[in-house]
Amino acid sequence: MNIVVTGSLGHISQPLAIDLIKQGHTITVISSKPEKQTDIEALGARAAIGTLEDVDFLTATFAGADAVYAMVPPNFPDADVRAYYGRIGRNYAQAIMQAGVRRVVYLSSYGADLDEGTGLILGAHDVEGILGQLTDVAITYLRPTYFYYNLYAFVGMIKGAGSIAANYGGTDKLVMVAPIDIAAVAAEELTTETTGHTVRYIASDERTGTDIARMLGEAIGKPDLAWTVISDEQMQSGLEANGVPPQLATNFVDMFASVRNGALSRDYYLNPPTTLGATKLDDFAREFATVYKG
Repeated sequence: MNIVVTGSLGHISQPLAIDLIKQGHTITVISSKPEKQTDIEALGARAAIGTLEDVDFLTATFAGADAVYAMVPPNFPDADVRAYYGRIGRNYAQAIMQAGVRRVVYLSSYGADLDEGTGLILGAHDVEGILGQLTDVAITYLRPTYFYYNLYAFVGMIKGAGSIAANYGGTDKLVMVAPIDIAAVAAEELTTETTGHTVRYIASDERTGTDIARMLGEAIGKPDLAWTVISDEQMQSGLEANGVPPQLATNFVDMFASVRNGALSRDYYLNPPTTLGATKLDDFAREFATVYKG
């Protein structure tokens, strides 16, 4: 199959491209960075250097593709992150339609079923709605849960304050996922014939914030590491004090509040994956320790 992978050599896209190449597929990897071309070609893929803001570039790159893996790269500096998602989503829809692509796997997020109260994830909700208008395309909306690597944001806090504090966690259960496990599901979906539009949730492990703190603490030599839940207002002021723009900080606060109140995972538990990914919190804790001590 001829498959186009967006996301350059990111956490998901690189292992996805490697997996598909090993299966014998012809892979094109889109990247906005010319310096990535050599690394992409070294994998055995073709590099398409351009921007997702350019519909003509996308259409030309998608031409002749049997399937497309579409994701929206984070762009936090954008003044309106939700508008950015919508813009890229519309570009994808137009290019998919004009290029005649018939199979798409879109990297969405858990919580994308909700139209309010989820902060940054509202962008994924909007893109699902935009792509949902492509009635002649088989689309799988991948909805991964909380990424393990989000926990790296606490490294500085643990070193400075000796604990974790956020407006979620504690006794709240977090459904977590590893990028490599997302890549495996994406590869399966891209190479499977299907019709219509379907949703597939992806997760690797489920633990409370307290359990996470304990396991990370044991890995880094701080067995008494605790996770304290603070108010939304404290989270907002803390983010702003660390230089996060107010609107972006609000998006983070809203997103994590929806973790705390269960809204983000509600549909996940109604439609859980048949199996969890292979990467467990114990595995990530070892990676976390390496970063923490590095």
